[in-house]
Amino acid sequence: MKHRVWVSSPIYLVLAVIMLVMACFSFPWNRAVFAIEMGLAVVAVMVVLISNFYFRSYVGTSVKAAEKVLSLNETSALQQFTMPVALSGPAGDVVWVNDAFVNTISPHKECRGENVLRFIYPHTLEQILKNAGTDVTIDQRQYTVFAAKTKLGCLLYFIDDTYYKEINREYVDRHPVVCLAYFDNREELARDITSSEDNRIASEVENVLFNWAQSMGGFSYRVNNGRYLILSDEMHIREAMEHRFQILDTIRNIKSADHRSATVSIGIGRGANSQQASEEWARRALDMALGRGGDQVAVKQKDDSYEFFGGLSKGVEKHDKVRTRVIAATLSDRIRQSDTVLIMGHKFSDLDAIGSSIGLWSAITRALQRPAYVVVNEAQTLAGPLIQKMNDDGEGDCFLSPNDALALVSPRTLLVVMDTHSQEFVESPELLKAVSKVVVIDHHRLMVKHIENAVVFYHEPYASSTSEMVAELVQYIGENVLTRTEAEALLAGIMLDTKSFSLKTGVRTFEAAAYLRRRGADTVTVKRLFSDSFDTYKTKYRIVSSADLLDGCAVAYTEQELPNLKIASAQAADELLTIEGVMASFVIYPSDGVMNVSARSMGDMNVQLVMEAMGGGGHLTMAGAQIKDATVEQVRSQLIEILRAGIGRGTIQKK
Repeated sequence: MKHRVWVSSPIYLVLAVIMLVMACFSFPWNRAVFAIEMGLAVVAVMVVLISNFYFRSYVGTSVKAAEKVLSLNETSALQQFTMPVALSGPAGDVVWVNDAFVNTISPHKECRGENVLRFIYPHTLEQILKNAGTDVTIDQRQYTVFAAKTKLGCLLYFIDDTYYKEINREYVDRHPVVCLAYFDNREELARDITSSEDNRIASEVENVLFNWAQSMGGFSYRVNNGRYLILSDEMHIREAMEHRFQILDTIRNIKSADHRSATVSIGIGRGANSQQASEEWARRALDMALGRGGDQVAVKQKDDSYEFFGGLSKGVEKHDKVRTRVIAATLSDRIRQSDTVLIMGHKFSDLDAIGSSIGLWSAITRALQRPAYVVVNEAQTLAGPLIQKMNDDGEGDCFLSPNDALALVSPRTLLVVMDTHSQEFVESPELLKAVSKVVVIDHHRLMVKHIENAVVFYHEPYASSTSEMVAELVQYIGENVLTRTEAEALLAGIMLDTKSFSLKTGVRTFEAAAYLRRRGADTVTVKRLFSDSFDTYKTKYRIVSSADLLDGCAVAYTEQELPNLKIASAQAADELLTIEGVMASFVIYPSDGVMNVSARSMGDMNVQLVMEAMGGGGHLTMAGAQIKDATVEQVRSQLIEILRAGIGRGTIQKK
């Protein structure tokens, strides 16, 4: 690049003069040295003069090319052009600028010879040439830069539109944003406290929300008991997002006499074209926050994506038998209107998915007298012992492969999706698309990409398992519909997801287990369904031995596809939680060309957020993800980076 030739030329000339003086002093001492120094001085002077001549010619040609681009006949007109203009050479060096450029953009520093990137950073010339106007900021002034290609470089002109951009920014910052807040555990707190204590807590929560709304330049209004409308603007919501909605921590500091914390869920509609649309988005975001367990903020964006904040609490069990009875009646009506019912779980179905499916199949076929089948890929299921037990008891005809199930689909077919609400994780996506009437029964925290066209969406993130939910439903569908084997299938599903009643258990869990015991479920028989083969046992402890501890998180992996790897990996993740100092565990393993991650926690860390950051999902204490086109080491590095970023411990999660 020709860099500051007219600035460096005098320096070279001064050096040449010094060399001439030195040569004169050398003449009486040594004529050979004099000749060498004199020759070098003359060469230096010639090089500078020739370079300066060619550069002036280069600048003149470039300016003429610029004149042609702008259709100007006189150089003076280009020089006096009121808009800042610069001409850059092929290498990106600024070879010419007009008076407006010198006075406004570079008034105190020589700019000719500088690289043009100094004025357009972080953009490149190629980007500016391609775009129809590019925003740049120079010394707190905002410009829109346009460029035109010339024979010898690029002509750039800068439009100072700071005033209009500041008006636009202020308009965007002041754009109204609707928030809906819900005191999501008030009923649970009020159940065991006095009315005066309940009023105190409700009043404190309302005052905190009121003060928060005022601090954001808005206001709050109580819509009904426990639900509040808050109006703010884009600037304050953006600031609240940057501080990860500290309002959640403030609300948690409000405690009852028995030291239980109040929690709120907040839905925000950001970027909507109208306040009406913002309110609708806020309602959808609030439903999403509640569906993920509450105690969090869900922000719905203009591009239909969500950002989640909080969501670290374990949630409070909601014991609502009225809702269960209503769902049971609605589901029964839908089943009676169908000629065939297909029940399908998730890919690599486990004891909860198959156990709950068997329980519902029993109620449909015996109490409602409708043909029903459990759709399962027996080659990939993790509930093989349970399916074998059904076969041994003569009930194996209830199972169908996904291909056989597709052949039974008709306009009056009803599909019940169990233990998942994701379109991507179902056993057969083709079957989901083929059936028009779909029912969803699931307990996992709500994901953004969920089945939205369900005629019945029975979602209970507070339940321990889908088997627990089905055990409640079948009691309202019909009497004595479960045999001993089917009751044991449901009990196995509950024991799997609660780790034998040690995690995420509540009153509902034990009531469901008690009902299944009355139906003849034998805990010893159920325990045998969890028995490992010798190969699985060895694989599990091989994985455990590979674990590393990272700030309370155990990360284990295997690069080999070992026998019963899926079962062993899940069990290894559970086993790692029994180690002192481990609050969450992650096991990475390959299967069928895809990298899998099995995640577990004791509730102190939300592994669902961690897995969502890797494209998966699940529950606060149990989650997973599948990553295509990646190696074990790449997935491990990605996981460690996510853990170090603090995701799952209160940081932002995008979706």
